[in-house]
Amino acid sequence: MSKRWLFLSAAAVLIVVSLALVLLPGHKDDETVKAEAGRAVTEPSATSSSPANLPSPSGTSTASARATAASKKPSATPSAHATTKPAATSATKTGQQASGSASLAGRIRPGVTYRGVATFYDADGGGACMYDPSGDVMTGAMNSTDYESSKACGAYVLVHAANGATITVRITNECPGDCAPGQIDLSAQAFAKLAAPSAGRIPITWNLASPSTSDTISIRYKTGSTRYWCGIQAIGHRNPLARLEVRAGSGWHQLERTDYNYFLSEDGSGCGGALRLTDIYGQQLTVPALAVRANVTQPTQVQFAKH
Repeated sequence: MSKRWLFLSAAAVLIVVSLALVLLPGHKDDETVKAEAGRAVTEPSATSSSPANLPSPSGTSTASARATAASKKPSATPSAHATTKPAATSATKTGQQASGSASLAGRIRPGVTYRGVATFYDADGGGACMYDPSGDVMTGAMNSTDYESSKACGAYVLVHAANGATITVRITNECPGDCAPGQIDLSAQAFAKLAAPSAGRIPITWNLASPSTSDTISIRYKTGSTRYWCGIQAIGHRNPLARLEVRAGSGWHQLERTDYNYFLSEDGSGCGGALRLTDIYGQQLTVPALAVRANVTQPTQVQFAKH
């Protein structure tokens, strides 16, 4: 065998071996390996994190950051322990917590001393509170602020002058206009018990009173009242009246108080039925049913206890 033949045979064997290697399963040439390696760098695999779950610069994933932001929004129904800011404590709230009656009292509160001035006018016991004129002229007209839309009506206040003189008056009227908070415009007779009328105007202090009395409360239906609409007034209560309720069905219905000191039942609920009166101390009195007799004062057998 010549050398030329041996060389050709060896070359043929090398070609066959190379072809076999190329055709083997899973074999990749250098270019394919390089291309796939490049794709592996630029294309995420199915198990890699999606952009939405990649860490944010703050170290919190975008999804959890949204959940955190949502959790900071106020709930539509906050829990009993949820607090957004400290509650302000006003003088009024402090007073309500200090006194069991404070929640029912208005501006004129038990145990509080008020400062102002006293003036006087020709009073007859009538006025904005819609009480009838009477021979009892130890009365006063309360300034509009402390009158508080008729909440002061019927209240007894003990007035003190700087000279030591005192007088108890019942509030039957409102003093609008120039009367400042704390001021009481007394009847001329009541003012004369404190100072000479020539003084005209004197400094005073005053506080709520709960006087002795043998009188009982009376009830009056307003002119025009029927069983289908009525206004109801309580007269002669020893302590300021906080609520007036009417019996309606199986329960009690609270009526709205007007600035002229009547409690209205616009739809006739309870007109002619039993009444329940509550004073600022929380005492409750029940008045049996009274006939609807417009503008007639009807006596009862009840009165609030002294405080």
